[in-house]
Amino acid sequence: MVSRGDLTDDEWAVLEPLLPVSNNRCGRWRDHRQVISGIIHRLGTGCQWRELPKRFGPWQPVHKRHLLWSADGTWEKLLQHVRAVADAAGDIDWDINVDSTSVRGHQQAAGADQVPPPASAASKGALQGAVRQQLPALLEEAVRQARPLAGPAAG
Repeated sequence: MVSRGDLTDDEWAVLEPLLPVSNNRCGRWRDHRQVISGIIHRLGTGCQWRELPKRFGPWQPVHKRHLLWSADGTWEKLLQHVRAVADAAGDIDWDINVDSTSVRGHQQAAGADQVPPPASAASKGALQGAVRQQLPALLEEAVRQARPLAGPAAG
């Protein structure tokens, strides 16, 4: 069973050739696939780094790799490649529809409860499948979070 954050074999085949290779001077890197799955899990769930499940390994290498790839532009390179592959396959619809409609809410709607209704087990499974299929969206989120971390070096 594939859960939230685990890359499929097809997604991994797209990403693997673009990933940096260890120079063996700093020791052996933790498996890229495991680390990327951990980063995607964190982005999808919003959990803290320290709360990553054990199947992704220790949280420190996952966090450090996210920071490193944020600073050196690896996330943006991966996103550009995934977009190019999806565009070549015709999976991206470039039509944009902008709607400027504005609807004012009733004044009593301001105090409504913010708790969403509980989700059923079937809808949770569908959500997990949707997360796995949205690799470009997850990479966009990684790039969006990486830009403030990269600082002036990423330009």
